Amino acid sequence: MIDTGNTAWLLMSAALVMLMTPGLAFFYGGMSRAKSVLNMMLMSFSSIAIVSVLWVLIGHSLTYAPGHGALDLFIGGFDHAGLTDIMTEVEPAADGEGGYPLLVDAGFQLMFAVITVALISGAIADRAKFGAWLLFAPVWALLVYFPVAHWVWGGGWVARMHEWTGLPEVIDFAGGTAVHINAGAAALALVLVLGRRKGFGSESTRPHNLPFVLLGVALLWFGWFGFNGGSAYAANEQAALALVNTQVATAAATAAWMLVERFRYGRVSALGFASGAIAGLVAITPSAANVTPVGAILVGALSGAVCAYAISLKFRFKYDDALDVVGLHMVGGVIGCLALGFFASSAVPGGGDAGLFTGGGAGLLAAQTISVLGVTIYTFVLTWGIAKVIDLIIGFRLPEEVETNGLDHELHAESAYAFDELDALATETPQAVSSPTPPGEETTSPRVDA
Repeated sequence: MIDTGNTAWLLMSAALVMLMTPGLAFFYGGMSRAKSVLNMMLMSFSSIAIVSVLWVLIGHSLTYAPGHGALDLFIGGFDHAGLTDIMTEVEPAADGEGGYPLLVDAGFQLMFAVITVALISGAIADRAKFGAWLLFAPVWALLVYFPVAHWVWGGGWVARMHEWTGLPEVIDFAGGTAVHINAGAAALALVLVLGRRKGFGSESTRPHNLPFVLLGVALLWFGWFGFNGGSAYAANEQAALALVNTQVATAAATAAWMLVERFRYGRVSALGFASGAIAGLVAITPSAANVTPVGAILVGALSGAVCAYAISLKFRFKYDDALDVVGLHMVGGVIGCLALGFFASSAVPGGGDAGLFTGGGAGLLAAQTISVLGVTIYTFVLTWGIAKVIDLIIGFRLPEEVETNGLDHELHAESAYAFDELDALATETPQAVSSPTPPGEETTSPRVDA
């Protein structure tokens, strides 16, 4: 029987996660330069179009359908291709109180695939060919995201590692490895292939629209309640814990980031608040239902403080991660996954293994570390290879003059802001803004500043 409450919660959660990708577009768009903001936002929105179709055709099947023999450890099969065979299937709910249509789960997980691809784009702002991105997105989803999601959630080697190692089961409640470490490692590989932007480290790359950034992080924060809460697959105590933990971890991360900024620079910034919120949201994702609220505060505070320093590493090591995808998502994801080895609690709804600081041993930390290393290495190597092949075939990097003139005008024949019209308007009626000439003084031509 279908439980309408659980089904409604999953439907709403899927819609909340869908909202996160437009939120990401605003977050990334505000952090970009004014001359390339539309291009940056379109990279997020194009991910919705590409990944949605690919997920229905083959993505869901490769992630969740049973694989063939030993290959099932690495990739699923083709039984669910097109989703036709699951349109009337009902999946038992996680709490055993009633099922939900399997198609709802397919739609929910579709939104995860979309935003994971979109997250990568922020690292290569201002210098990537849009056509190359449109080719990269489906190839990366096919060769990297679908296999890794299968490892973690579809019965692959990460999910089954405990069977032959004797270690506890790996915990990744909502996507610390499959989403955030995956996207962050891919971002690092991409920026190494594309190289640094013109003027990196010497020219200002400050966000052009901080209200956009704050609007984007607000939408992301709101949507994250569906991202984490929906991963309980039931409207129950576990979903409630995930929601509360998401809120307090994010709050703690913003507070920690602001304290670090105050200590380092003597002031607190709006960009720092927004970045701290992302760090906390990322870190609590794998552990939202496996730590207590106090544990969530500790995870959030740790991620906010560490990520505030991590984003500066790009200047030390000279890799141009334009919008801090590596510093926020890869580092935050690693913190969240490994923190389970210390703070996971067996007192949470549904129980589970405890961490080192909560009465457990080192086994969970070892399992989490293996999963983190496996995903990071695989994703980095495959992404580097994909980007290199695309660069050889069609070129991934834009010419320097396009980067200088701005991607919006050069690639899309559009502009986010009509500066030329404002300039023309300001120069059309110069007398209207000039001061009256006192009697007897020589008249001079008024000067108008656009």
